Parts: sequence; C-alpha cells; structure tokens
Amino acid sequence: MIAIVDYGMGNLHSVQKAVERVGGQARVVETAQAIEAAAGVILPGVGAFGDAMGQLRRRGLVEPLRRRMAAGRSTLGICLGLQLLFEQSTEMGRHSGLGVLAGRVVRLPATCGRVPHVGWNQLHHCRDSALLAGIPEGGYAYFVHSYYAIPADAQVVLATTDYGLDCPAAVGVGAVLGVQFHPEKSQALGLRVLRNFVASATGRER
Repeated sequence: MIAIVDYGMGNLHSVQKAVERVGGQARVVETAQAIEAAAGVILPGVGAFGDAMGQLRRRGLVEPLRRRMAAGRSTLGICLGLQLLFEQSTEMGRHSGLGVLAGRVVRLPATCGRVPHVGWNQLHHCRDSALLAGIPEGGYAYFVHSYYAIPADAQVVLATTDYGLDCPAAVGVGAVLGVQFHPEKSQALGLRVLRNFVASATGRER
C-alpha cells in the first residue's frame, strides 16, 4: 500500500488517482500507524512551510516520518513535501523542517523572473536514479513554487530545472526522495515518476 499523508495541505486526491492509474494501491492516511505500515509514503504539499510543519506536529506525524526515513524506507515528498525534507526554511520567518536532508529552503530571487514559478519547465539529469528511470533529458514537468531547496551536499540532487538558476527539481538519498514539480500534473512524465516510485517501494517491475 502507498500511503498519501493527509496533513491538511496536500493535493491528496489527484495524487491518489495518479498512483492508482499507474497500478499502485493508494490510501489517504493521517495516523502514525498507517505511515509505519505502508510500503511507500508520499508527502504531498501545497502552501507555507511553517504551517505545514505545524500541522504535522499537531497530528503527531513528525517523529513517525523521521523514523521511517532514518530507516531508509521508501518516501517521496512532492513540491512542499520535498522542501519539508530539509533542515529549515526562511518562508515567512525561520522554521525547522524534518531535517532528513541537510540544507535550507529559500525564496526564488526576483532575478529569476516571475515568482512564483508556475508552468512547464525542463528537467536536467545530474545522476542516475531509479526514480527518474525512463525520464528523458530535457523532459518537461509542471512546477508551482516560490521557494526552492539549497542542499548542503550537491550529491543529493538528482535533477535540476533552469529558472534563472539551477533549481533542484528532484533530490534523493537512497529511498528518501523528493520532487519539486507535481508529477500528478505532469502528464506521461509524471506518471512515469510515480510508477518508478511505486515499483521501488513495492518491489514490482516498472
């Protein structure tokens, strides 16, 4: 089962339908027990970093998520979910994140052009990963974000997108992964990413 974490800030049902479309068994969950039992966990998110962490704390989900990722179990953050994997964000103050990946989240500079970054942009591979298997160099994904991650270790970056700077589009260490774009809105490319995640989490063939 792929658990989609409900903390009041995610595009839950679109993600659930996309996972089901690629053959995954998906369920929206909001308990520590469900997170522990799942083969794979997806942490979606739309909104502000501090509010998201507050919701996760109120629901008692911060430590279960940290334990899961510390154990190297399959987890995928989407958009804000990717940003929550890092240590801190400067969005509307300074807020601590899940801290699974070292680094911080900052606002896209005005020199990038329009902020938020909304629309289709190309992915550029940095290193091989199971999550991006079959994704072509230069393939287009759909982004909606005003903030981006600056990892302390560049080796965690799986792919970037060019939006006036090289913005991490996908990150990962082992089975702990994140994408800044929305796979559920990225048509065939996004479905391939979700199929890859489901396959890795469940041991199925891609």
